[in-house]
Amino acid sequence: MKKPNIAILGATGVVGREILKVIEKINLPYEKIKLLASAKSAGAKVEVMGKILTVEETTPDSFNDVHVVLASAGGETSKKFAPEAVKRGAVFIDNSSAFRMENDVPLVISGVNDEDLEKHKGLISNPNCSTSQLMLVLKPLHDYAKMKRLIVSTYQSVSGAGLAAINELTQSTEAALKGETFENIKFKKNIAFNIIPQIDNFCDNGYTKEEMKVTNETRKIMHLASDFPISCTAARVPVYRGHSEAVTIEFEKEITPKKAAEILEQAYGVEVIDNPDKFEFPTALDAAHKYPVYVGRIRKDIAFKNGITLWCVADNLLIGAALNTVRIAEYVIKNGLYNTEKEN
Repeated sequence: MKKPNIAILGATGVVGREILKVIEKINLPYEKIKLLASAKSAGAKVEVMGKILTVEETTPDSFNDVHVVLASAGGETSKKFAPEAVKRGAVFIDNSSAFRMENDVPLVISGVNDEDLEKHKGLISNPNCSTSQLMLVLKPLHDYAKMKRLIVSTYQSVSGAGLAAINELTQSTEAALKGETFENIKFKKNIAFNIIPQIDNFCDNGYTKEEMKVTNETRKIMHLASDFPISCTAARVPVYRGHSEAVTIEFEKEITPKKAAEILEQAYGVEVIDNPDKFEFPTALDAAHKYPVYVGRIRKDIAFKNGITLWCVADNLLIGAALNTVRIAEYVIKNGLYNTEKEN
């Protein structure tokens, strides 16, 4: 089978650049690669696999000779171009939330529900960054003891909100240290030396859209009932890179902390760091620029009979976006799940 032509949509963005790094690191097989972005970024030069490529402005015809698209350009851009790419026979792997909850669009975490990729109709969604790291931890534990209830609190870095948010953390921190006032633009509250208990807009039920993403996406990825009890609180913290999560799971079957640790030590994409007596537990800095989801503070939860509480951290730009997108593309390519009728 011929290697595919691939395109990176949003190639000059924070996640787009991470996608290119991952492609090079894992040596994703492809014949040709095309870098696509908005008219504003068109003409930019980017090095890929030792070659300097020019970023092109995205148009519907950009996908004429493309088999697989790795997209991270925002929901509106995906809504505009995904149908055009699929119509031309490409597989569109989307990082935005535009299609995640559509019934006929697989929502996939590599290593958790790869089998759902077999049913794609040209469009595949990558989950929310907070959901992504959580799934790699929950799936093996659920397979052993079957989850009954889930409570999650997320502590999310500013990079999850893009480059403007990263810059605002730097600028607001500098202003705070100098005793100067700072006008927030990206965030509703000052992020320097602060925690903001809101990510995205509020829903009618009092939860934010971010919190409901974790809830609904977890149910879909793990094929849980639509009323499976999940509660999430999402907060933005003054960290540049890496999301942290406090997770409490009630199981139907008894599971000890030791057993949970043994399961996670063998799990795909997970690394356990759990020796609190020696201050050995994962932090956001430990996870930055690395591929595993790190787990620690594994303990018996004292509020539920068969409960386990743990702490997990991951690089949100990798696990929550770029790495999972490329892993999905790798599966699609290796298993021939792209249109072989298109000419290279």
